[in-house]
Formats: sequence, structure tokens, C-alpha cells
Amino acid sequence: MLSLPAGTDTVSVVGLERAGTTALTPAIFSSIQLTDVLAWVSIAAFFVALVLRWQGAFEPARYLATGAWVTFGGFWLTMVPYYYYEMQSPLQTVLALVALPLCAYAGYLLWGGRDSLFLLTKAIAFMGLIYLPAETVPVFRAWLIETTAVQTHYGMELLGHSPGINEGANGYESRFDFDPDETVTGRTTYIILACTGIGSMAIFGGLIAAVKAPLRRKATAFVAAIGIIWLLNLFRNVFIGLASPWGWFQQEWLVSIMTTYMGAEESRVSFLVAHNYIAQSLSVVALVGITYLVVKILPEVLEPLEEVLFILTGNEYDLFDALGKDRVRADGGSGHDN
Repeated sequence: MLSLPAGTDTVSVVGLERAGTTALTPAIFSSIQLTDVLAWVSIAAFFVALVLRWQGAFEPARYLATGAWVTFGGFWLTMVPYYYYEMQSPLQTVLALVALPLCAYAGYLLWGGRDSLFLLTKAIAFMGLIYLPAETVPVFRAWLIETTAVQTHYGMELLGHSPGINEGANGYESRFDFDPDETVTGRTTYIILACTGIGSMAIFGGLIAAVKAPLRRKATAFVAAIGIIWLLNLFRNVFIGLASPWGWFQQEWLVSIMTTYMGAEESRVSFLVAHNYIAQSLSVVALVGITYLVVKILPEVLEPLEEVLFILTGNEYDLFDALGKDRVRADGGSGHDN
């Protein structure tokens, strides 16, 4: 969800929405195009590597997967300007920055023979398969954004607010039509793709799709994860959508800190605090909780999560033992493959 002065429309270019009517510069436009290209190339390479491995071409699969991991890290690096300048999100900026060295390290480990990383590679490939069409296919993206906007507006109505929804310059019915003369900040918010929860859904969908387990348990874990994400995301959007125009966090001391040290516009303080600090921090807590629930239903996902921890720390962890679970190989086997 982005914040903008009430009455200002939005511009959409290649899946990334931007507040205001100022045209994107050629440099930014090229960067956005590069972002989409890197994303599609890396995900396609992941899938090709998996097919090669399935066909027994182990060395070519390893080398291609290594390159795909590095390319995937490059994709996240191109997102840094967007997170830093547009979203003004410290958390997302830092995560995007560290993604490149972490992905490069994953590629290095795979190149060196850690074949257990192919399971995580498979999960990332499915995550991309879920997320990228939503970002790059206009019809799908419009449906997700507008449906989320309608549901968020309904949540606002339950709390006594009915601003209505406007169609922005991007053609999406996603902008909450608060009257700037009646609100505290004179601002409103609008829904973008990130507000739909598709990113978190893709993460869990990819993990669940990657492991081998009975279909019933996989379906149960998927429905539970997606349902909780949808509900919590709705609460999040309603919270931000009301906090921004009504200035819930426009306290003098907060405004002083945000404008002096963070370079924020005074009227955006409530939005930034609600969106970038409160909501994003709670999202991390929610993801941990959802992960625990999915693990209870589908312990096979612990294996790719062990690979994530190894990339982050360089140490081997036995999450099955830590959580009192019998070790079950996510590829249907037993033991650990390095």
C-alpha cells in the first residue's frame, strides 16, 4: 500500500506503482525492465536446472542452478532503489541488499557439491512461478489489486469509514477516496501488488509445492497458510488505510524524528510509521507463526528451511530433532544429502 495526497492519481509501469504524476525517467524505466528480465531469467533457469537434474545431467544442472542463484541475487539488487526511494522502507532495503551475497553464496555452495540445495532451488522456482505472473500479467495483477481494495474498503466500513474507491490513472479501482479537507493529513492510500499478500503466499506455496508428501497434508498446509495470510493482510491494509489519512501517528516527537533524520514529508509520517515499522515488524512475527503451523502439518518443509539456515549461518541445524519430529526426507528418501 502506498500513500499519496488525496486527489493525486498513480502511474503504473511494468508492475511497480508510483505515487504522483511525474513521469518516470528513462533510467528508472530501464531499471524496472531489467528487474522483470532478471526475475524471469532466474526462475526459468531454476526450472531448466531441475529438469536437467531429473534427466540425470547432474553437472550441467549444478552449473546452471549456480548461475540462476547469482542472477536471482541480481534481481533483488535492482529492487534496492525502489525500496529505498519509493517505499522508504529500511527493512525491505536491507533485505534486498543482503540478498545478492546470500544468493551468490548459495550458488557457490551448489557449485561446490551441496546438492541438498536443489530442494531449496525447487522451492524458489515454484515461488517465482506463483509470483511473477501476478506481477507481470496485467489481467491477473488488476484482479488481485482491485479485489484486495474492495475487501479492504469493506473492512473500513465495518469500522465506520466509507470513503469509496476511485480509479487511478493506472486503471485500477484501488484508491480510497478520502476527502482531504476532512482528514488530518490530507492524504490517502492506494493498493499495489505488494498489498495483496501474494509475496507471502508465494513463499509458502513454493515451499509446500517443492516437498514430497501426501497430497492431503500438502493441501491442508496450503489452505491454512493462504487463509491466514489473506486475513492478516486484510487487517494490515485496513490499519494502514485508516492510520494514514487520520494521522494516528502524527505525534510531534515522531514527526520531528521522521522529518529530521529520515527525510520524510510531515504529512506522510503516520503512513510510514504504520506501514514501514509497525506493519512490517508484525509481518515478520506473523510469518514465523505461520511457518510453525505449516511445519506442524507438513514437517517435510523443515528440510529446505535447514538449507536456509545453513546459508545464513554456515552451520548445520537439525530442525527435526529440535522440534521433536521424525526426520522425513522432503524428496521421499531418508537421511541427508550433501
